[in-house]
Amino acid sequence: MGALVRIGCTLGRTLLPLLAVLLGQLGASASMAGQEAAHSMLRTQGTQWVQSDGRPIQLKGANLGNWLLPEFWMMGYADHAAINDQCTLQAVLDQRFGFQERERLIRLFRDNWITTRDWDLIPQFGLNMVRLPFIWSLIEDEKKPRHLRPDAWHYLDVAIAQAKARGLYVILDLHGAVGSQGKEHHSGCAGQNLYWTTPEYQERTDWLWRQIAARYKDNPVVAAYGLLNEPWGSTDVQLAEVSRKLYASIREIDPRHIILLADHPKGIGAYGKPREHGMHNVVFETHPYPGHFGWGKPGAEVHRNWLQCVPAGSGLCAWKDRMAALDTPLFLGEFQPWADLEDELGGQITRASFDAYAQQGWAASVWSFKVVSFKGGQLKSNWGLVMNADGHPLPELDFSKASLKDIETRFKRFGTVPYRTRAEVMKWMRSDAAPALFEP
Repeated sequence: MGALVRIGCTLGRTLLPLLAVLLGQLGASASMAGQEAAHSMLRTQGTQWVQSDGRPIQLKGANLGNWLLPEFWMMGYADHAAINDQCTLQAVLDQRFGFQERERLIRLFRDNWITTRDWDLIPQFGLNMVRLPFIWSLIEDEKKPRHLRPDAWHYLDVAIAQAKARGLYVILDLHGAVGSQGKEHHSGCAGQNLYWTTPEYQERTDWLWRQIAARYKDNPVVAAYGLLNEPWGSTDVQLAEVSRKLYASIREIDPRHIILLADHPKGIGAYGKPREHGMHNVVFETHPYPGHFGWGKPGAEVHRNWLQCVPAGSGLCAWKDRMAALDTPLFLGEFQPWADLEDELGGQITRASFDAYAQQGWAASVWSFKVVSFKGGQLKSNWGLVMNADGHPLPELDFSKASLKDIETRFKRFGTVPYRTRAEVMKWMRSDAAPALFEP
């Protein structure tokens, strides 16, 4: 009898761990199946973003700015700093350390700016989507035009895999086209604006989108393709013409994914009604920034006026009327509802803004998920949902003089520096009750 007990115990010690592993694998498989099922190939239906079966979807997201195209103000630098865009940084690193070492340093930066802890935090803010700004040279070999980099798809694939594992959608945003589509530093090369006058650059951008479409045409985690971010370096008429050409090139390869048509300072009138130009499954994109860039002062009033259409017929209502006339949805690709406000108010305005856009059937994403500063903390003025915590500064580093070791240390530090999260935004975004802030 004792021998039988010992045999039973031995079998138990052997089989139970195996059973646990098997159950764990089954659970993991079921979980992954559930996550895969959660991603539907999105499309448009009238003025709404919907799932493949026509059910509405509320996309609420954040931009992963500064990851795949550096914007130095997001690391504490002034706009007029000597190095304030990717082209200048690369030129300095090339001159100091050589091309191969520059490439290694850029990879080190990208591997640390956004890591697993960031992907884990994103859904904790009640978000289900990320907008992914990237520069053309992430994919195209800058030394061999119209050739893919050896690691062309690494970071986009990583982002899509991380998003898929958490039930998030991804919007691919060409933030910096070759030659630059404007003079702003966030195109990657400040002061250029050569895209519009250089047929070669336009043709390479066409080639680039064909490569992207070929790779992701059947991937439902990808919600949409953003053709050109803030393409303000030309006329609205030329923007509409170029966008139609890019649309046609993508559609030769990918008939299903949503394609985003960018707003222009003169408006979207030059596009006409998409359907009348043979375009389907398109969405207009605009970037409203109440309280910033000369649009009033940060506070409840400027956001209330925008969301509640004050004066009558303006703000959100003007866009609602435009979209109804065009029978097309909208994407609020960038907006900033909390900066320069007290925590509680910033959280309430963030939730109220997302709710107002979702009510119209529109997608929206805040700028931005992560912004660090030289001193750390500075919660009120910081534009990030996460930032380096108080007592954990990231002092200014002069890339034209800093040692290789110091640059490496800084880039690695971006991935390990303790965070301070914007807790009130997280609280209100996850709350069952919406704020009564803008109720009549």
